[in-house]
Amino acid sequence: MNASPEAGEPKERTVDLTSLKVLAHPLRVQILERLSRHGAQTSSSLAEVLGESSGATSYHLRQLAKHNFVREVAGKGTGRERWWERPPGALNIPGRDLAGDPAGREALRLVNREFEQLRGTALTDFMTHGLEELPAEWVDASSINTHHLHMTVEEMEAASRALEEATNRILAPYRADKRERPEDARPIEVHLNSFPLVDGQRRDHT
Repeated sequence: MNASPEAGEPKERTVDLTSLKVLAHPLRVQILERLSRHGAQTSSSLAEVLGESSGATSYHLRQLAKHNFVREVAGKGTGRERWWERPPGALNIPGRDLAGDPAGREALRLVNREFEQLRGTALTDFMTHGLEELPAEWVDASSINTHHLHMTVEEMEAASRALEEATNRILAPYRADKRERPEDARPIEVHLNSFPLVDGQRRDHT
Protein backbone atom coordinates (compact mmCIF):
# COMPACT_ATOMS: atom_id res chain seq x y z
CA MET A 1 0.00 0.00 0.00
CA ASN A 2 1.28 3.47 -0.81
CA ALA A 3 1.38 6.38 1.58
CA SER A 4 -1.58 8.75 1.61
CA PRO A 5 -1.10 11.62 -0.86
CA GLU A 6 -0.38 15.10 0.39
CA ALA A 7 -3.20 17.62 0.37
CA GLY A 8 -3.90 18.59 -3.22
CA GLU A 9 -1.97 15.63 -4.61
CA PRO A 10 -3.69 13.24 -7.05
CA LYS A 11 -5.17 10.34 -5.12
CA GLU A 12 -3.82 6.85 -5.69
CA ARG A 13 -5.94 4.29 -7.47
CA THR A 14 -6.34 0.77 -6.14
CA VAL A 15 -6.36 -1.68 -9.06
CA ASP A 16 -9.05 -4.34 -8.81
CA LEU A 17 -8.79 -7.86 -10.19
CA THR A 18 -10.68 -7.15 -13.42
CA SER A 19 -8.49 -4.16 -14.26
CA LEU A 20 -5.32 -6.04 -13.32
CA LYS A 21 -6.18 -8.81 -15.78
CA VAL A 22 -6.60 -6.17 -18.50
CA LEU A 23 -3.21 -4.64 -17.68
CA ALA A 24 -1.52 -8.07 -17.64
CA HIS A 25 -0.08 -7.92 -21.15
CA PRO A 26 3.58 -7.05 -21.81
CA LEU A 27 2.80 -4.41 -24.44
CA ARG A 28 0.18 -2.73 -22.25
CA VAL A 29 2.65 -2.45 -19.38
CA GLN A 30 5.24 -1.02 -21.80
CA ILE A 31 2.72 1.52 -23.12
CA LEU A 32 1.74 2.58 -19.60
CA GLU A 33 5.38 2.95 -18.55
CA ARG A 34 6.25 4.91 -21.70
CA LEU A 35 3.43 7.37 -21.03
CA SER A 36 4.55 7.67 -17.41
CA ARG A 37 8.13 8.43 -18.42
CA HIS A 38 7.67 10.66 -21.47
CA GLY A 39 4.17 12.10 -21.24
CA ALA A 40 1.47 12.14 -23.91
CA GLN A 41 2.01 10.03 -27.04
CA THR A 42 0.09 8.93 -30.12
CA SER A 43 -0.38 5.33 -31.15
CA SER A 44 2.04 5.98 -34.03
CA SER A 45 4.81 7.39 -31.81
CA LEU A 46 4.36 4.50 -29.37
CA ALA A 47 4.47 2.00 -32.22
CA GLU A 48 7.72 3.46 -33.53
CA VAL A 49 9.59 3.35 -30.22
CA LEU A 50 8.16 -0.02 -29.10
CA GLY A 51 8.68 -1.75 -32.44
CA GLU A 52 4.99 -2.53 -32.96
CA SER A 53 2.37 -1.61 -35.55
CA SER A 54 0.22 1.44 -34.91
CA GLY A 55 -2.80 -0.84 -35.17
CA ALA A 56 -1.53 -2.90 -32.25
CA THR A 57 -0.72 0.08 -30.04
CA SER A 58 -4.05 1.72 -30.92
CA TYR A 59 -5.93 -1.43 -29.90
CA HIS A 60 -4.09 -1.77 -26.59
CA LEU A 61 -4.55 1.93 -25.82
CA ARG A 62 -8.30 1.53 -26.23
CA GLN A 63 -8.32 -1.47 -23.88
CA LEU A 64 -6.30 0.43 -21.30
CA ALA A 65 -8.63 3.42 -21.63
CA LYS A 66 -11.68 1.25 -20.86
CA HIS A 67 -10.19 0.66 -17.41
CA ASN A 68 -8.88 4.21 -16.89
CA PHE A 69 -5.18 3.34 -17.11
CA VAL A 70 -4.88 5.92 -19.91
CA ARG A 71 -7.07 8.70 -21.23
CA GLU A 72 -7.30 10.79 -24.38
CA VAL A 73 -5.74 14.25 -24.13
CA ALA A 74 -8.59 16.73 -24.41
CA GLY A 75 -8.26 19.29 -27.20
CA LYS A 76 -5.13 17.78 -28.71
CA GLY A 77 -4.84 15.91 -31.99
CA THR A 78 -7.45 14.99 -34.56
CA GLY A 79 -9.85 12.14 -35.16
CA ARG A 80 -7.11 10.23 -36.95
CA GLU A 81 -4.24 11.18 -34.63
CA ARG A 82 -5.34 10.91 -31.03
CA TRP A 83 -3.02 11.73 -28.12
CA TRP A 84 -3.03 9.63 -24.98
CA GLU A 85 -1.72 10.21 -21.47
CA ARG A 86 -1.63 8.47 -18.13
CA PRO A 87 -3.92 10.11 -15.54
CA PRO A 88 -2.07 11.53 -12.52
CA GLY A 89 -1.89 9.52 -9.31
CA ALA A 90 -0.16 6.35 -8.16
CA LEU A 91 -1.36 2.83 -8.92
CA ASN A 92 -1.75 0.62 -5.86
CA ILE A 93 -1.87 -3.11 -6.64
CA PRO A 94 -2.84 -4.97 -3.44
CA GLY A 95 -0.98 -8.23 -4.02
CA ARG A 96 -2.26 -9.96 -0.88
CA ASP A 97 -5.88 -9.24 -1.80
CA LEU A 98 -5.47 -10.62 -5.32
CA ALA A 99 -3.27 -13.62 -4.51
CA GLY A 100 -6.21 -15.85 -3.59
CA ASP A 101 -7.39 -16.03 -7.19
CA PRO A 102 -5.16 -18.16 -9.49
CA ALA A 103 -5.77 -15.86 -12.48
CA GLY A 104 -5.12 -12.86 -10.27
CA ARG A 105 -1.85 -14.37 -9.06
CA GLU A 106 -0.67 -14.95 -12.61
CA ALA A 107 -1.72 -11.45 -13.71
CA LEU A 108 0.07 -9.96 -10.70
CA ARG A 109 3.25 -11.88 -11.53
CA LEU A 110 3.20 -10.73 -15.14
CA VAL A 111 2.56 -7.06 -14.33
CA ASN A 112 5.20 -6.97 -11.58
CA ARG A 113 7.73 -8.78 -13.78
CA GLU A 114 7.20 -6.41 -16.70
CA PHE A 115 7.43 -3.27 -14.57
CA GLU A 116 10.55 -4.54 -12.82
CA GLN A 117 12.22 -5.49 -16.11
CA LEU A 118 11.53 -2.00 -17.45
CA ARG A 119 12.92 -0.38 -14.29
CA GLY A 120 15.98 -2.64 -14.37
CA THR A 121 16.62 -1.92 -18.04
CA ALA A 122 16.39 1.83 -17.46
CA LEU A 123 18.94 1.66 -14.62
CA THR A 124 21.26 -0.64 -16.58
CA ASP A 125 21.13 1.66 -19.60
CA PHE A 126 22.04 4.65 -17.42
CA MET A 127 24.92 2.87 -15.69
CA THR A 128 26.23 1.42 -18.96
CA HIS A 129 25.83 4.36 -21.34
CA GLY A 130 25.16 7.43 -19.19
CA LEU A 131 28.74 8.67 -19.11
CA GLU A 132 29.07 8.64 -22.89
CA GLU A 133 25.57 9.78 -23.90
CA LEU A 134 24.56 12.33 -21.25
CA PRO A 135 26.03 15.74 -20.39
CA ALA A 136 28.32 15.52 -17.35
CA GLU A 137 26.04 17.68 -15.20
CA TRP A 138 23.18 15.18 -15.59
CA VAL A 139 25.37 12.29 -14.52
CA ASP A 140 26.70 14.29 -11.56
CA ALA A 141 23.16 15.19 -10.49
CA SER A 142 22.14 11.52 -10.36
CA SER A 143 22.26 9.38 -7.23
CA ILE A 144 22.25 5.59 -6.90
CA ASN A 145 22.36 4.29 -3.33
CA THR A 146 22.06 0.93 -1.62
CA HIS A 147 21.69 0.59 2.15
CA HIS A 148 22.04 -2.77 3.92
CA LEU A 149 20.14 -2.97 7.20
CA HIS A 150 18.62 -5.44 9.65
CA MET A 151 15.10 -4.48 10.78
CA THR A 152 12.03 -5.96 12.37
CA VAL A 153 8.91 -5.98 10.22
CA GLU A 154 7.53 -3.09 12.30
CA GLU A 155 10.71 -1.07 11.79
CA MET A 156 10.76 -1.74 8.06
CA GLU A 157 7.09 -0.74 7.72
CA ALA A 158 7.70 2.51 9.62
CA ALA A 159 10.82 3.31 7.56
CA SER A 160 9.06 2.47 4.30
CA ARG A 161 6.12 4.75 5.10
CA ALA A 162 8.41 7.59 6.20
CA LEU A 163 10.54 7.30 3.05
CA GLU A 164 7.45 7.17 0.85
CA GLU A 165 5.90 10.22 2.49
CA ALA A 166 9.16 12.19 2.29
CA THR A 167 9.62 11.25 -1.38
CA ASN A 168 6.08 12.33 -2.27
CA ARG A 169 6.58 15.63 -0.47
CA ILE A 170 9.94 16.35 -2.12
CA LEU A 171 8.82 15.41 -5.64
CA ALA A 172 5.37 17.03 -5.54
CA PRO A 173 6.48 20.40 -7.06
CA TYR A 174 8.01 18.66 -10.09
CA ARG A 175 5.07 16.48 -11.16
CA ALA A 176 3.86 17.05 -14.71
CA ASP A 177 0.35 18.05 -13.63
CA LYS A 178 1.76 20.76 -11.37
CA ARG A 179 3.67 22.88 -13.87
CA GLU A 180 4.70 23.47 -17.45
CA ARG A 181 7.61 21.25 -18.45
CA PRO A 182 10.83 23.33 -18.86
CA GLU A 183 12.42 23.15 -22.31
CA ASP A 184 15.68 21.71 -20.95
CA ALA A 185 13.93 19.07 -18.84
CA ARG A 186 14.73 15.39 -19.40
CA PRO A 187 12.63 12.38 -18.36
CA ILE A 188 14.10 10.87 -15.20
CA GLU A 189 13.17 8.04 -12.86
CA VAL A 190 13.41 7.97 -9.07
CA HIS A 191 13.49 4.50 -7.53
CA LEU A 192 12.95 3.86 -3.83
CA ASN A 193 13.09 0.21 -2.74
CA SER A 194 12.85 -1.38 0.68
CA PHE A 195 12.41 -5.13 1.10
CA PRO A 196 13.57 -8.03 3.29
CA LEU A 197 16.17 -10.41 1.84
CA VAL A 198 14.86 -13.97 1.62
CA ASP A 199 18.02 -15.95 0.75
CA GLY A 200 19.52 -15.71 4.26
CA GLN A 201 16.11 -16.42 5.79
CA ARG A 202 15.89 -19.70 3.85
CA ARG A 203 19.31 -20.82 5.07
CA ASP A 204 18.41 -20.02 8.69
CA HIS A 205 15.33 -22.24 8.59
CA THR A 206 16.53 -25.28 6.68
